[in-house]
Amino acid sequence: MKKIHNHAAGIDIGARKIFVGLEGREVKSFETFTEDLEMAADYLIDNNIETVALEATGVYWVILFDILQARGIDVWLVDGRSTKQVPGRKTDVKDCQWIQQLHSHGLLSRCFVAEDLVQELREYQRLREDHIRSAAMHINHMQKALTMMNIRLKEVLSQVHGASGLRVIRAILKGERNPKVLVELCEKSILKTKRELVIKSLKGHYTQAGLFALEQAVACYDFYQVQIVRCDEKLDEVLKKMSGENGDASLKPGKKKTRKPIRHHKPKIKNLDRYLLSVFNHRDATVLPGITDYTWMQLLAEVGTDMKKWATEKHFTSWLGLAPKQHHSGKMRKNHKSKGQPKAGLIFKQVATSLLNSKKIALGAFGRKLRARKGPSHAIKAMARKLAELYWKLFVRGLDYIEKGIKDYEEKINLNKERSVRKMAKELGMVISYNTAS
Repeated sequence: MKKIHNHAAGIDIGARKIFVGLEGREVKSFETFTEDLEMAADYLIDNNIETVALEATGVYWVILFDILQARGIDVWLVDGRSTKQVPGRKTDVKDCQWIQQLHSHGLLSRCFVAEDLVQELREYQRLREDHIRSAAMHINHMQKALTMMNIRLKEVLSQVHGASGLRVIRAILKGERNPKVLVELCEKSILKTKRELVIKSLKGHYTQAGLFALEQAVACYDFYQVQIVRCDEKLDEVLKKMSGENGDASLKPGKKKTRKPIRHHKPKIKNLDRYLLSVFNHRDATVLPGITDYTWMQLLAEVGTDMKKWATEKHFTSWLGLAPKQHHSGKMRKNHKSKGQPKAGLIFKQVATSLLNSKKIALGAFGRKLRARKGPSHAIKAMARKLAELYWKLFVRGLDYIEKGIKDYEEKINLNKERSVRKMAKELGMVISYNTAS
């Protein structure tokens, strides 16, 4: 095979050591302390190495990637699944040699690595989501503590961590036990329809252990709410830098449009829509079904701003893990299921799930039709793929998307059915006659 990269190296990264493989030389190892990583970079430069391939192993690769890139070396971050060794030959030394051989012959593909500001935005966004998950765990602890005392608030209120629920819980922790006093802390809409039911649910059997568990759960929940707000502040700072400090000028006076409501976990970022529009040169992703400003910010953190890194929409959906994969052997025909999936692909799936029961959006009608034949998992994946294609086309080809609704979609389906019937009739030598009688 012809060599593509003549001055190439392969690196196998571990928690304690990295192993550097060069062609025609013995493998050399370095520890993972910063000064040792810099020594590894010097070693590569001294041997005239121009390009390096290293596996995306956890987060171990991040610092080494930055150090090598700062020295002017072309660094290729590659998927570990594409560098698998021959069975029975798995060692760190042989791994780096194998990576070097694959890279020198051009048999490896780069992983997507975001720009500095996008990486920083991603770190804050993912940390925020971790805090949301942790807070949700403590909501469950609150519900468990209330149930232990037979306070059936979660059976009456839609959310015990809503405004009404938290006011009642905090009053209980301060010593209030009278259900008729506690019920007055609920919103008027609840009092109007559920007053007696709430009073009934608040007649519990209070215990010291239950109150202590409830107090701990509320304290932990409040802690994570503070951390979420701090993450929002950092997200605000990064978005301001990405928009060039002119987020407030991204919408012209008199042209401001109503934004889609963010129903859950809305970030406290005052000019989120304006920052995003400024970053994307006034291309608005929220015109696509199901995508809010918060979803758009999540996608920005995962895929960045340059969608041209993917040559076509098919390349993009394949990277997202949304394209159908085949696994054929003889008579066996199976869909291949990959072990991992980029976070961005999961975001598109979440949006698709929310659209599945939509009564006004054409994509929802498409999903329901597919769900009836192949089940919800296939339908959600197919909807997510279509949505991802629209997202790519919006920012690469300047797609002007307009939602035409379910009626237009059904008319197209009926038109396709009519064409199919005409084609079959022509093949069978039949004539179609239309009954116009009412």
